[in-house]
Amino acid sequence: MQGLPKCMRFYGHMLGRKMSKIIIDSKNLDVEEGITILQAALQSGIYIPHICHHPDLKPSGSCRLCIVEIEGLRGYPVSCATAVKDGMVIKTNTSEIKRIRKNLIWLLLSNYHGEPRSDTLLKKVVDYIGVSNFHIELEKKPRNLPIKSNDPLFTMDQNLCILCERCVRICHDVRGAGIVGYINKGIDTVVSTAYDSSFKDADCRFCRACVEVCPSGALSDKKPFLEHERDLKLLPCKNTCPAGIDIPRYLELTAEGRYQDAIEVIRETVPFPHVLGLTCAHPCEKVCLRAEVNEPIAINPVKRFLAEQDNKRWINKLKIAPDTGKNIAIIGSGPSGLTAAWFLRLLGHSITIFEKQPKVGGAMRLIPDYRLPKSILDKEINEILSIGIDIKTNTRIDSPHRLLKKGFHAVYISIGASKALKMGIPGEDSPRVLNGLTVLNSLSYRNSVDFSGDVIVVGGGNVAVDTARSLIRKTTGSITILYRRTMDEITAHPEELIAALKEGVMVQFLVTPVKITPVGDKLHIECLKMQLLESSNQGGRKKPVPVIGTEFTIETDYLVMAVGQTPEISAEMNIDTDKKGLIIVNDEMATSHPGIYAGGDVVMGSSNIIISIQEGRKAAQSIDKFLGGSGKIGQRLIPEKIDNPWMGREEGFCYQSRAKMPEKDVSAVISNFGLIELGYDEKLVRHESKRCLRCHLRLAITKTNHLIRR
Repeated sequence: MQGLPKCMRFYGHMLGRKMSKIIIDSKNLDVEEGITILQAALQSGIYIPHICHHPDLKPSGSCRLCIVEIEGLRGYPVSCATAVKDGMVIKTNTSEIKRIRKNLIWLLLSNYHGEPRSDTLLKKVVDYIGVSNFHIELEKKPRNLPIKSNDPLFTMDQNLCILCERCVRICHDVRGAGIVGYINKGIDTVVSTAYDSSFKDADCRFCRACVEVCPSGALSDKKPFLEHERDLKLLPCKNTCPAGIDIPRYLELTAEGRYQDAIEVIRETVPFPHVLGLTCAHPCEKVCLRAEVNEPIAINPVKRFLAEQDNKRWINKLKIAPDTGKNIAIIGSGPSGLTAAWFLRLLGHSITIFEKQPKVGGAMRLIPDYRLPKSILDKEINEILSIGIDIKTNTRIDSPHRLLKKGFHAVYISIGASKALKMGIPGEDSPRVLNGLTVLNSLSYRNSVDFSGDVIVVGGGNVAVDTARSLIRKTTGSITILYRRTMDEITAHPEELIAALKEGVMVQFLVTPVKITPVGDKLHIECLKMQLLESSNQGGRKKPVPVIGTEFTIETDYLVMAVGQTPEISAEMNIDTDKKGLIIVNDEMATSHPGIYAGGDVVMGSSNIIISIQEGRKAAQSIDKFLGGSGKIGQRLIPEKIDNPWMGREEGFCYQSRAKMPEKDVSAVISNFGLIELGYDEKLVRHESKRCLRCHLRLAITKTNHLIRR
């Protein structure tokens, strides 16, 4: 029982074990029969110093610091490996035990380099026992071994190792990897890999369980973190995802071939898994710790595969709560509005969505088909509407207050940012100067544009790149993007820009237009070269400034401005906005008018789909609470399972490359709007999901050090 992880040990205690009466330090205790003296003491608030013991590991007694006296028994047995028996009388802190512990501490520290680190369990135990009154004739003989820091994620300093076996036992007995063990003999004994090779070459899977249980600092994270940052730093994918999708859980299910279970895990959090699988900005991949080993997990392509395999079993699992009698109006049908509608309807509220366009989807409908086919978007929108959500298209709502007067109990404004910004330069009002949103709207609703020839697109966001890639499929002229910063600062998805370059879009960085002059049926674009200067705000983006005397002119047929968007809010809305024209809300997404909420791009400015989805989730929580509910959204579609801590060993694990996305040849894509990336097959998705480091397993290890890691 003791060697099992805590989640499995729990069930053993539920089986109705017999109780034993014992006495520890004159305190009468009733404890479970069969547990160890150390367990009994700790459960009763009696501290016995220990280092080698860990509740998730089988006892070894190697440090011997947890020795006790047992009435009627000779010697000083270790409490971590001695089971309680009825009638035992135990002493934990006699003068002789204290003396022995001091000598044991000296033995542990005899080879330790320097003083114990302040953030370690070793330091806590040393301070408890006290380091004075050591035998004067005994001197420390610290080793001078090189620190091993060439492996990713953690460092090994054998000079700080006290041979407690914790790392060895968890690697062997819990993870099943057997990467670390004792090498050499006698006073030269150290913990290391076989043949003292690097961890990467020893087939380590970098689960870092060894780091978690190390009490002395011999094994430590390369990137330190404070205790309150623990979840974020150890499980960055899930904690960086704006919507909090349980990424480790669905990757593990995918690795096991449980694809339907995996997609249902995603659907517990978001109603757009297929849309996200094709378009998500995937901030999770940017922080994936596998990247520090070699390459990040392809989290988003795995999500796409799962969505493509979905057999819709989850539909029969959905539970719509009884009718609450509350009616909610949602203005705008983008990802934020649809997400709010989905979760609020599941809570039993009646939902009506008002959309000014003829079709539902908001900004998602402007994404070109080579990234997001309309058939996939419509499929997931229809699944959302199918649970009983009313939709009124071609209906513009300018006053949320009127909706409240008509009987709606709450209104959620999620109209996005649909008004294109201008640069404010001379000639910008020329008929041959368009904006990116207009172009994408034409392509989305009419599948055509009313011009051809050479086009310059100004901007560095997704609208700019989407416009450029769309036009190269629709016009016969050249397409050039002008961007006033460098490729490192571009806000479009980097892979989208790379694809644009492959398709023939030209990009000029550190360039901005300053004047537009119509000349016949052409435009002369006067430009300046730019340079980036450090921002006055610490950590802010570098500021582009003109380089005087670098003027040059470009001739083109059309120019498309894609320099940003802002919400289009009429005065009739009667809603407080800030100086950027964004609606002002509090932490609960409520405006200053009771019952009126706002979220998504209309509050944040232009963002992305996954952030907008989270805004919709948060709005659903707040509105439900406003209407008297608990604010608890989402449904468990797949039961939580007990994580199997066993990982085993896999040859060459650290050198496994990220699965390459199959895609069509460039020559086959620039003449149409078909999907370019073909998606993973089962072989690739299993390979990719198995590359996961399973970081969540480290968080499942019982925490004993109570450290602040520095």
